[in-house]
Amino acid sequence: MKQALSLCGVTLISALLLSACQTTDPTISETNSMTSSLTQSNSNATDASSDSALAASEKILEEEEIKPAEYTYNVNPAIFTIEPLNKEDNTKVALLTFDDAPDTHAVEIAKKLKSIDAPAVFFVNGMYIESDEGKQKLKDIYDMGFEIGNHSQTHANLSEITPEEQRQEIIKTNELVYEITGVKPRFFRAPYGVNTDVSAQIIEEEKMVFMNWTYGYDWEADYQNSEALTDIMLNTEYLNDGANLLMHDRSWTNEATIAIAEGLKEKGYTLIDPALIASPEREESTQ
Repeated sequence: MKQALSLCGVTLISALLLSACQTTDPTISETNSMTSSLTQSNSNATDASSDSALAASEKILEEEEIKPAEYTYNVNPAIFTIEPLNKEDNTKVALLTFDDAPDTHAVEIAKKLKSIDAPAVFFVNGMYIESDEGKQKLKDIYDMGFEIGNHSQTHANLSEITPEEQRQEIIKTNELVYEITGVKPRFFRAPYGVNTDVSAQIIEEEKMVFMNWTYGYDWEADYQNSEALTDIMLNTEYLNDGANLLMHDRSWTNEATIAIAEGLKEKGYTLIDPALIASPEREESTQ
């Protein structure tokens, strides 16, 4: 059995270890002020309703305070796993990630995951979120509570383009995601897993974390049906504690999503909420 893992072409581990993440705060809708020509009693009722809405909004803000990190991401290129910060905590965990979003199936995949309370990271290509339709798809995924990662603008192999083009691939996607969600991506996944000296520097400047994967198979011909994909994702020898599972916005992956997530749970794996993965900037915001 072979491992479907692409390692970095050129990886500066020291630079990656300095990478940091920006905290993702759920979007809170502001209460709109309203004018009225109603009677005094109705005005009082409106005031009371506004006070109640404000109190509810404040309560939501309190409940959605950033929780302390519980996991760290091991950027060792031979590992790429998620590990608990407290070595006494449960180590049998796994992270679900989906690349090439939001092309065709990402929103449906997100809805399925949401229905079974399975967190994940959706790595987006900026080219898919330039249109109004793409923007709405991304907003839908984000509003369901999923982490949004950067998978470059056009899915170019970073080792084959100029330094300025590499910068554009990363920065433009960050800007598009921020415009739509109000939050800059915390994680960057290079197309084909190929990072470079230049991209490592950009990632450091942007205070992001480079995230490769432990294994993935859904681009291989033998696994382009839901049954075969589910079987290999759950029974590969590379499924171990802290595994980072790579999948894509594909029809067969969409069909296998629930079976894979539920299968991991049945095997005793806890599916990690990526919001709990540590980063220096994220931790500063919790202090």
